Amino acid sequence: MIVLPGRTYFEMLISNDQHFSVSCSYSDYINTLRFEGSDENTAFLAYQRKWRELNDEMGTLAGRAEANRSNRDSLTVINNARMAQERVMKEYLSNVIAANQSNMLGTFVRTILPVEIPPFEVPEGARNPDSLRWIFNYTYNKNHFFDNIDLNSERLIRTPILHAKLKTFFENIVIQVPDSVIKEIDILIAKCQNNNRVFQFVTAFIFNHYRTSDIMGHDAIIVKLADDVYLTDKADWVTQEFKNDLRRQVELIRPNLIGNIAPDLVMNSHRNVFVSLHDIEKEFTILYFWEPDCGHCKEATPKLKAYYEKAKNEVEIFAVCTISDREKWLKYIQDNQITWINGWDPQRLSRFDSLYNVQSTPLVYILDRDKKIIAKKISVGNIDPFIESYKRHNR
Repeated sequence: MIVLPGRTYFEMLISNDQHFSVSCSYSDYINTLRFEGSDENTAFLAYQRKWRELNDEMGTLAGRAEANRSNRDSLTVINNARMAQERVMKEYLSNVIAANQSNMLGTFVRTILPVEIPPFEVPEGARNPDSLRWIFNYTYNKNHFFDNIDLNSERLIRTPILHAKLKTFFENIVIQVPDSVIKEIDILIAKCQNNNRVFQFVTAFIFNHYRTSDIMGHDAIIVKLADDVYLTDKADWVTQEFKNDLRRQVELIRPNLIGNIAPDLVMNSHRNVFVSLHDIEKEFTILYFWEPDCGHCKEATPKLKAYYEKAKNEVEIFAVCTISDREKWLKYIQDNQITWINGWDPQRLSRFDSLYNVQSTPLVYILDRDKKIIAKKISVGNIDPFIESYKRHNR
């Protein structure tokens, strides 16, 4: 990219032959831009000009369609023209690819081609033909999303192309359920393992993308990438210090992944009777880590108490206070008439802090009857709707 004054710029391709010249007039650089000694950039320039022209024509048709939304006959004519223009654009891209199969221009233009989804014949008598057609189109597009990307060409990592494709795929295409994401990661990484630099680029993108995710359960993706890549000899681009830090993080996450059986906690209680998390026999158990003086806890605990009063026939709360001030803990329980199970382990002999990665309070886990973790790091206000939704979809 060559940046000119006034925030204007033009792009060029840098391939094996890097000895060429470029010239243009600043006042009209688009029309005066010339390359000498680079057939690839001359073709790239011709492509850019033609593609801009085709897009302008499509933009004009889109404007006409918007202006004629209430005129059905005109809209039909315009939409037919748009489909014809789309065919012209696809044919042009195919011709550019065919003429530049051995260079970067062909590789670049191929990435623009949309996935061609074949017609889907809905089985006769199907009850939900539109849903079936949508599922087929979605699945085909997902499975073929990278068909026009050469995942063994490291040239793409020096352009915005591969990053943009990965971002679109993992934000807009893949369903954000950990198992679904992990399946697609396995497929994608297998496709780029023959080129170490592309493998590094793709893996690093996925790792950084999900490391900052706020979606519940996505920590399983980080554990998977750590186990399969970063904590093995495959990740030769990271330091030992990074690996050591990641290993510590993963070991705090691993025991409390959604779907795991929650580690049992056995500790004393405010009644001076030892209690066990796994002894609870309610349909749902809320594991609640809290402190009496925590600002957020002061808001969350009363809300949790109100919910407990109406749901305690099927919900039990196992609350673990994370401070060592017994008098303050007991006073809060007595003053607020807290009747759920109140665990007390100031010496942390149960290892609740490491088993459940307790780094701040309040912290909520939801367990089913079998003590399987079904939710974590959920706000108190979302406990009720989550459990109601879970009951609808899992019974």
